[in-house]
Amino acid sequence: MEETIAGTEAAQIPKQRGESLLETAVRYAEERHWDVFPGTWLEAVDGSQRCSCGDAACPAPGSHPARPDWATQATGSATVARRMWQKQPTASILLPTGRTFDAISLPETAGFLALARMERMELTLGPVTLTPDRRMEFFVLPGAGVKVPDLVRKLGWSVSSLDLTVLGEGAYVAAPPTRFGSRGAVQWACRPTPANRWLPDAEELISPLAYACGRDR
Repeated sequence: MEETIAGTEAAQIPKQRGESLLETAVRYAEERHWDVFPGTWLEAVDGSQRCSCGDAACPAPGSHPARPDWATQATGSATVARRMWQKQPTASILLPTGRTFDAISLPETAGFLALARMERMELTLGPVTLTPDRRMEFFVLPGAGVKVPDLVRKLGWSVSSLDLTVLGEGAYVAAPPTRFGSRGAVQWACRPTPANRWLPDAEELISPLAYACGRDR
């Protein structure tokens, strides 16, 4: 019975409202088989929120790796994830890219335009995050970094003219409900569900993404 319940829509990833960072990180590893690792966290200093890294001018307070060897720390084990967040329950949840997924990042305004276009085209999307620094990150199959420049050029765009980047091996994304200092929390624009467990290839999404970025310039 428990196995059946675990596979239902209701049991899939976002519960999040009121759910702890520890519980959410464990669910990403357990239900989605994503590698996770704890990043920095926010600390109250003189009445304001500061990044645990100690840099008062930190550009990504509470939402970047806490140690240089983060790539080796990342784990897909729910047990190990639970142990790591038990040590620091307020640590941000970071997901390394280039493993089970890459992420295509573009401005929020272009992202919403692309989402509307993809809906009309009836494209199947993977999860999409919306970050407090006004970016959208579309999860796609790994290897997007190699493909996207050629795909963009074939569509008639110069790669340097579009604010569109691929996060692949050696990079990471912050996962909901990680907070970016006082700017707010990462949210799902498209939530992880059983229907989008199989991610699209970058080739399937690049046309509406590039078009939206071109319109947004």
